[in-house]
Amino acid sequence: MIIAPSLLAADFGRLAHDAARADRSGAEYLHLDIMDGHFVPNISFGPAVVAAVRPHFRRFLDVHLMCSRPEILLEPFKKAGADGLTVHVELGEAVGPLLWKIRSLGRKVGLAINPPTHIGTVRPYLSQIDLLLVMTVNPGFGGQPFIHECVPKVQQVAAWRRELGHSFRIEVDGGITDETATECARFGADTFVAGTSLFRHRNLNAAVQRMQRKALAGAESLALA
Repeated sequence: MIIAPSLLAADFGRLAHDAARADRSGAEYLHLDIMDGHFVPNISFGPAVVAAVRPHFRRFLDVHLMCSRPEILLEPFKKAGADGLTVHVELGEAVGPLLWKIRSLGRKVGLAINPPTHIGTVRPYLSQIDLLLVMTVNPGFGGQPFIHECVPKVQQVAAWRRELGHSFRIEVDGGITDETATECARFGADTFVAGTSLFRHRNLNAAVQRMQRKALAGAESLALA
């Protein structure tokens, strides 16, 4: 189970400090939401911010591009230090070339799906990805409540992963707490992006470890079912 603190919930005046906190917590991923003000109604980080936090987090920088034209951003984010790049299935015909480009840059390939989008849209790409991100809120702003109706998508993707013999990770993002992480793990998720529910704690290490234990408990109930 991988816990990925989301920098969107950090103190924007102390991003390097909070990236270092995430590093000390033992979290394997640090998640960065990149918003362009067009694909979603908000603006967040650019490549310069990723480059600035890169020295402060030694493990995997998980960069989620909520952008209308990610093709112009892939190389800048790779150069900034991103380890994985995730684009959205809602981009339609552009998705295939984008996944190929990410792979050609030597980065881990991620594909995301928004709550209103039918889960069947991701199936043609499952053999091409390292990570499938199921959004459990409508993207754009942190702190939103978890949409429980997205859980069957996690279950369906996990079934396809088993059926097709793939090994991509199943990530969830949005409203992730100890309780919703347990719920998602019960249905097959193995990577959990959490912002507010982690960064609000003074002891980030304890919060990360607790969420990981809860997710493992959920996964164990899946294995026993």
